[in-house]
Amino acid sequence: MDLFDKLVELRKDGLAKIKEATDEKKLNEVRVELVGKKGELTKILHSMKEVAPDKRREVGQRVNELRDLFNEQLDGTKEEILKALAQKKLEEERIDVTLPGKRGHVGSKHPIYLILDDLEALFIGMGYQVVQGPEIETDHYVFEMMNLPKDHPARDMQETFYIDSENLLRSQTSGDQARVLEKHDFAKGPLKMVGPGKVYRRDDDDATHSHQFMQMEGLVVDKHVTMGDLKGTLEMIAKHVFGADRATRLRPSYFPFTEPSVEMDVSCFNCDGKGCPICKYTGWIEVLGAGMVHPNVLENAGVDSSVYGGFAFGVGLDRFAILKYGVDDIRDFYTNDVRFLGQFRKEDK
Repeated sequence: MDLFDKLVELRKDGLAKIKEATDEKKLNEVRVELVGKKGELTKILHSMKEVAPDKRREVGQRVNELRDLFNEQLDGTKEEILKALAQKKLEEERIDVTLPGKRGHVGSKHPIYLILDDLEALFIGMGYQVVQGPEIETDHYVFEMMNLPKDHPARDMQETFYIDSENLLRSQTSGDQARVLEKHDFAKGPLKMVGPGKVYRRDDDDATHSHQFMQMEGLVVDKHVTMGDLKGTLEMIAKHVFGADRATRLRPSYFPFTEPSVEMDVSCFNCDGKGCPICKYTGWIEVLGAGMVHPNVLENAGVDSSVYGGFAFGVGLDRFAILKYGVDDIRDFYTNDVRFLGQFRKEDK
């Protein structure tokens, strides 16, 4: 068989093998066999010395034409194989758009922040400014500016996390009030602010106590501010958070930074004031402390107490959340159990 006959036979066999290749791997094997460096066409070119000189040009031309044909058929078959694979994958991954969708899991706000956001919106609507102060505070702003003498129990190491003799983790957000009060320009209007944030105290964690909790303190200072203004504000807070049907009462108390000082109770939401284990059969539940700003606090901030007066109040946001949502253990707020937190999703609007 001469080379021309061999080329004819190779053409026939090569095209048949290309046609029989059903996957990309098999097709690559055929490509190597036909047009690879050690393939059949290459072998023919290496045997050109056996061809008569006057026939070599024609043999070379036919080899090139056959190589072009094989490459064209190989590329076309490869494209068909890839299209078939893509179509098969599309069929396997076909999505039935008529099926009902799966509802995604949506997170919810933390219950304490539900209370916080609600109160912030309430006070902003009444013209209060929201102030965020530092959590690492100085003894000067937390205690001295708030009229707490050096020997007050709140200064004791058993109550406060001291970093050094002057700096501490704030045990109350009153430092925010002091900082704003000493800088406020009363020529531009009254001071009305709330200061929410984390506070820290040396306490053993149990169902009702925590070494870290959230607090919001409020302060109003202006001319002619009265106890009636404080009472109306506290009643509005209680009814807004716990419901319009809650009754409130004020009891005398003592705080170094207010005089007179009061604590506010709301009628028990469980027994409606009749008496039950939750309210210890008194019909009332304590919710916050407040009072008229002590003159010393005003004077410490450079405010003339003979001209200006005001009131202040402190809200324990954890306590508000416990009472509003009926939570039994304060530790549930920071153990991050999604089963617990998920119960408040309906409140997140």
